[in-house]
Amino acid sequence: MKLLKHKGYYGSVEFSAEDSCLFGQLQFINALVTYEGESVAEIEHSFRDAVEDYIKTCEQLGYEPEKPCKGSFNVRIGSELHRNALICAKNMGINLNEFVKNSIEKAIHI
Repeated sequence: MKLLKHKGYYGSVEFSAEDSCLFGQLQFINALVTYEGESVAEIEHSFRDAVEDYIKTCEQLGYEPEKPCKGSFNVRIGSELHRNALICAKNMGINLNEFVKNSIEKAIHI
């Protein structure tokens, strides 16, 4: 899946055969923000409008707009993998957070 991007926000694009339209929603935030269009150009425009409207609405209501991917997340990996990761990190002289960060960077080739 390719994601749309505007002002640091990401959006999905899906197709509805029933309605003959494209639709999507902002990703990686809790707020439900949706958009739709009948062509690629329309869905891209509708996505950008949705981002702008979300930011504007948050400002009008006095809320800070959510930022996608704040930089922290919880991972459930089971006790054995958790223990083995801690041991590996300790042997490397780093903490678990740094170990996980390094592992993710390596996996996505940063």
